Amino acid sequence: QVQLVESGGGLVQAGGSLRLSCAASGSIPSINIMGWYRQAPGKQREPVARITSSGSTNYADSVKGRFTISRDNAKNTMYLQMNSLKPEDTAVYYCNCRGGPTALDAWGQGTLVTVSS
Repeated sequence: QVQLVESGGGLVQAGGSLRLSCAASGSIPSINIMGWYRQAPGKQREPVARITSSGSTNYADSVKGRFTISRDNAKNTMYLQMNSLKPEDTAVYYCNCRGGPTALDAWGQGTLVTVSS
């Protein structure tokens, strides 16, 4: 099993920054994809950014140039640096880890990000 714990959410004004962290523990596959997803009130969960175990990244168009995903494999931790935040970035942000021979698909409990205008 893999456990994912997010932290770093909070209330910030538009234009501000936040850094989310996702700490992973347990049987983490050596080859995996970790990602951030978000779910705004009344909307479906959507992908924000993802990063492979080798460091390749991918971003949603809505966050390109503002958000940066990174990971520290030695610490089993993933980060999301969010700059120039907008009210529409308000959502619960979830950490996800996928991969391995067992088709792991693990989720964290989420952390709330609120951007005020």
